[in-house]
Amino acid sequence: MTNPETAPTELHCVAGDQVPEVELLTPREVPLGGPRAMTVRRTLPQRHRSLIGAWCFLDHYGPNDVSDSGGMRVPPHPHTGLQTVSWLFTGEVEHRDSAGNVAMVRPGEVNLMTGGRGISHSENSTAATDVLHGAQLWVALPDEHRFADPGFEHHAPAPVSGEGWQARVFLGTLLGDTSPVHTFTPLLGVEFLLDAGAEATFDVDGGFEHGVLVDAGVLDVRPGDVPGRQVKPGELAYLAPGRGQLTLVAGAEPVRALLLGGPPFGESIVMWWNFVGRSHDEIAGFRDEWQAQITRDGEVVGDGQQVAPGRFGIVLDDHDRPIPAPRLPNARLKERR
Repeated sequence: MTNPETAPTELHCVAGDQVPEVELLTPREVPLGGPRAMTVRRTLPQRHRSLIGAWCFLDHYGPNDVSDSGGMRVPPHPHTGLQTVSWLFTGEVEHRDSAGNVAMVRPGEVNLMTGGRGISHSENSTAATDVLHGAQLWVALPDEHRFADPGFEHHAPAPVSGEGWQARVFLGTLLGDTSPVHTFTPLLGVEFLLDAGAEATFDVDGGFEHGVLVDAGVLDVRPGDVPGRQVKPGELAYLAPGRGQLTLVAGAEPVRALLLGGPPFGESIVMWWNFVGRSHDEIAGFRDEWQAQITRDGEVVGDGQQVAPGRFGIVLDDHDRPIPAPRLPNARLKERR
């Protein structure tokens, strides 16, 4: 999924700030573009928090009636320095990329694409989709792996269940289950479904930061033995490292939530449009390379198969007009942590 915002958001944390046990991040609505733009709720990044582990971007969308929203229509666009993680609750999306992969994104199945040194891809909801609902997440690649070969992995995790709850571990290890999907830093990604009033207590890695995104219902998030905090639909709860146990308690209605985690990333990044890099000049170079691939005689080509060979390749059998990069802001892009 492409990031439609053309300017970076300056994000920072001040040393010595008092961080609550559970910090709430509220979403902002962002249109993805087009005449009938599908609107998403963006909870990461924010001005005061850039990353949770290596997770650097979180869009949460739906449930959207495709007859009203037009569904997801994202033509070929580029990525560098990251992995994209697609997780659906409802609907179906076709993924195509320049590494030669064509795959369906379906509920309960994770698709992870490694952008690495450069890839382009497209995402379109299928004709069979009436309602589209899910999350699109990005993972920043560490410096030693950010020019890795582009690639793609798919995994359908089996459910792990307890009294009144069910979980699917799509990245990392939790509840005795480990995802086979490869990441370049330790990561955790789990979908939880809880019945009304249900409670789930489980061990987590105390060295990880964690985020809990609530999709449906109201959830009480309790780190260790300290008081919890109520998290409403669309909100993202942040938990700093230092707690080895987490308790989730559903309110009066069933809950669906995503648990994300990873050790503090420890590197500064520059993130703009669809690129993750390390400097303004590097991002500007990626932009120029994409524009050179998709432009002929001063105009963007009308067919994705007319894209020239280069860093970002050509999306397999996609004939939609590629998305041109927005203009860089006048100010230099700033690093964030």
